[in-house]
Amino acid sequence: MDTNVGQEQRIISGAAGGLLALLGARKRGPLGLLMAAAGGYLVYRAATGNDPVMQAAGGGTVASKPIFVEHSVVIDRPAQQVYDYWRKLENLPHIMSHLESVTVLDDRRSRWVAKAPLGSHVEWEAEIVNDKPGERIGWHSLPGATVDNAGSVQFESLAGGGTRVHVALSYRPPAGPLGAAVAKMFGSEPSQQIAEDLQKFKQAFEQSSSKN
Repeated sequence: MDTNVGQEQRIISGAAGGLLALLGARKRGPLGLLMAAAGGYLVYRAATGNDPVMQAAGGGTVASKPIFVEHSVVIDRPAQQVYDYWRKLENLPHIMSHLESVTVLDDRRSRWVAKAPLGSHVEWEAEIVNDKPGERIGWHSLPGATVDNAGSVQFESLAGGGTRVHVALSYRPPAGPLGAAVAKMFGSEPSQQIAEDLQKFKQAFEQSSSKN
């Protein structure tokens, strides 16, 4: 049997499938049957390393469509001050709740570790490709990343001294479309998550800055 599922994807599928199967067995009715069936499919996918849906679609590994997320928030602080905080990449886990850590490797490269469904995690290396102090930061993942992604954050100075922070992210789920669906089931809907993260960042940053 051909293998068309990566090791990281198999781990995530196995964890998600086991839980779905368990929840489905406890739940009666059509929904319980559907959950159990989905769980069984994920467990099969993890155990064999083969995804029949991918196989039928293209005869091998099929890249999922990228998911695009963007959101803006206005922060009552100067653009340079907000940029300086964001540019120190180790601060990003304090902004984005799905990140566990960001480790700076050099002026451009960094290693990211992010949370995945059911307590697992994924990691990759990224490179800053656009850096304009006080205005913009852009990055993308390097070849071989478990999560193929790119993003940018713009800092727009507003009249009165505030800053409009606009974040745009594009990524491919580590387990393809099925992985994205499972992630949403467990409360990791990306657009809502980014909006909530930025709102929390706004409140925390404004309060922290006002004390300094």
